[in-house]
Amino acid sequence: MVNMKLCALALAALLGALPAFAASTTTAKGRGYGNPSAPLLIELYSDLECPACKVFHEKFLPQLMREYVDTGKVYLMDYIMSNHAHSVEASGYAFAAARIGKYNEVANALFFRQPEWSANGKVWDVVAAVLSPAEQAKVKALAKDPGVIAQIKAENDLGRTKIERTPTMLVLRGMKQYHFEGSPPWDIFSGFLNELLAKQ
Repeated sequence: MVNMKLCALALAALLGALPAFAASTTTAKGRGYGNPSAPLLIELYSDLECPACKVFHEKFLPQLMREYVDTGKVYLMDYIMSNHAHSVEASGYAFAAARIGKYNEVANALFFRQPEWSANGKVWDVVAAVLSPAEQAKVKALAKDPGVIAQIKAENDLGRTKIERTPTMLVLRGMKQYHFEGSPPWDIFSGFLNELLAKQ
């Protein structure tokens, strides 16, 4: 049987342990999950129109949330990048929805129906379907708000200094930062997190 500790350490060496950066000053308003005092911080960078991010969101993220975020072991910050044709519009609605506590509903809908709106450009139709009329009005107005627009730009600028592609997770513990692209094999990734959590 392959030793999970060795697998985790080998994966960390392969992906590279980088000096830690301070936690991002952008707070990902409405997009932080778990206990902010958790021993591990994961910064997730994804694009709502990225097919690989759709797979990550639907297959990998639920297990991460269930086993590590909901149990208080990891605090997850969800950062949105805009690198595709319609993802700027989509991220505007997602940022706005986060301001009224509806980020999960909007993001889930956009990922689930990504092939549809990515092809026809009807982003708003997907967003509107999961909001009440009053929420629709708020989200439309907030998406045009200069503060939201500035936040989108700041978050994209920040992401481009840290990652090369989406989805990417940055796992931070103490003075170390570990870089994972895509959806790593779950058994190896969870073993890696457990190894970090075991360190005092």
